[in-house]
Amino acid sequence: MNKSLKWVLLLLNAMAVFSAGVPAGPVLAAEQPPNFVVILADDMGFSDAGCYGGEIATPVLDSLADQGVRFTQFYTCGRCWPSRAALLTGYYPQATRSDPSPPERDRWMPDWTRFMPDYLKPQGYRSYHSGKWHVLGVHPLDDAHFDQAFSLGPPASTRNAPPFGPDQTKQSAPVASASIEFLKEHERQHLDQPFFLYLCFTAPHHPLLASEEDVARYRGRYDKGWNALCHERLQTLKKLGIADNEMHPFEPDVFPSWNMSEEELLAKAGPGEAARAVPWDSLNEEQKKFQSAKMEIYAAMIERMDREIGRVLEQVHAMGAEDNTVVIFLSDNGSSGEHRMPVPHNRNARMGAPGTFLCLGPGWASASNVPFRLHKSFVHEGGIASPLIVRWPAGLAARGELRRTPAHLIDLLPTMLDMAGVKDPGRTWNGRAAPPLEGQSLVPILMKDSENPQREIYFHHLENRALRLGDWKLVARGENGPWELYNLKTDRGEINDLASRYPEKVQDLAARWQKHEDEYLGLANASAE
Repeated sequence: MNKSLKWVLLLLNAMAVFSAGVPAGPVLAAEQPPNFVVILADDMGFSDAGCYGGEIATPVLDSLADQGVRFTQFYTCGRCWPSRAALLTGYYPQATRSDPSPPERDRWMPDWTRFMPDYLKPQGYRSYHSGKWHVLGVHPLDDAHFDQAFSLGPPASTRNAPPFGPDQTKQSAPVASASIEFLKEHERQHLDQPFFLYLCFTAPHHPLLASEEDVARYRGRYDKGWNALCHERLQTLKKLGIADNEMHPFEPDVFPSWNMSEEELLAKAGPGEAARAVPWDSLNEEQKKFQSAKMEIYAAMIERMDREIGRVLEQVHAMGAEDNTVVIFLSDNGSSGEHRMPVPHNRNARMGAPGTFLCLGPGWASASNVPFRLHKSFVHEGGIASPLIVRWPAGLAARGELRRTPAHLIDLLPTMLDMAGVKDPGRTWNGRAAPPLEGQSLVPILMKDSENPQREIYFHHLENRALRLGDWKLVARGENGPWELYNLKTDRGEINDLASRYPEKVQDLAARWQKHEDEYLGLANASAE
């Protein structure tokens, strides 16, 4: 049997296994195992990209969306470290001790934990990582078994890369350049093998840093403020068919517990800062000018990242690999309402220049996460919802379509294995039996939305908890926060709490959440014995 026919049969067989009972749809069989380019943004809001309703120039991402599919209900774990662990392992972070909840648990991953390269290597793949790493206690080369890595921070897991510094605009280009060099070397030396590139930008994570030239394109764009931007984006999202809900009012008293006090923030950043998501019209003129400038920098960071993504994809095209390369774009969580200054901030320098350290803050973060509630670290929709774009010219016939079926980070690994023709990834690693992967292949959903998705999706970050089942979502904020209940079909903005109206539904979903919690913590604790 020739190699091309073999991979056609393998992929068709895998699709049949994963999509039993799902109507046939527009997926084509690739003649070779596909390459994978997984692109992860850092703290990018749901509606920042143009193809998700934003005003920021993202022509590369928009093109990917036009040539593939966009998910409207894709979820992360709410924060960078847990999300990255879930993406790479295919497990909820609680099962692999990759979330700081509860905080007393050992941080080392179980010895049965495998990473994407471990699953793909038996299929002949070579794996490359470039950019932010941030999986604590794990090294991309030694533990996650990437073949090459250009990895940025934290220092405990960094090698063969410069230290993680504050000037992220200068880092974006090197991250893309390292990826391009990996691909060129792959073309020279391993052209007969498929590749997996895990490309992780630090943008638009704080500090807000961008060149004066990049920022100039957005000068004055945000002078009307975050309330006006929310309205503008919401109307665009409705026209695009991505959202039809209203947005929850801003919550000025809700922000991450580790934020600086308002007094400390103003002392370090200056009187133009705004610690809370208050109405724009309540700010004075100095604050409005300062806040508008911050959003200009944030937008410039995203546009620059989009350009760097374009450079990498140009190399994929130059290799003749574009048609059979699956490109996946997402963010690790919602936009961030953090206010932190772990390094000094030079108030006399141009805002966004090296030496400055400013954060976006909860006002603009809420606007970036339109049409959802809250932001990074919370498990209300604004903290966990992410854009997800999938393009595969040789294997996915859909062009410019939306997918509304809920999905989660833990689904990406099963999806890639499905596309690669892996029917049985095995359950043993390092001599230890591993639990089955929690996620499910999205290949059937890439063909066609699920008719009646009744799936439990679990969330727990710090004291914030949630469970989604079908259209129902149970969510709580804070250690002693009460359960809230929402019907996301009609209220994805989480405005109308139905907990008092449906106490039996609250009780049922809370019991289901606890069952998941006990199961995953049990897996983590058992593996430590």
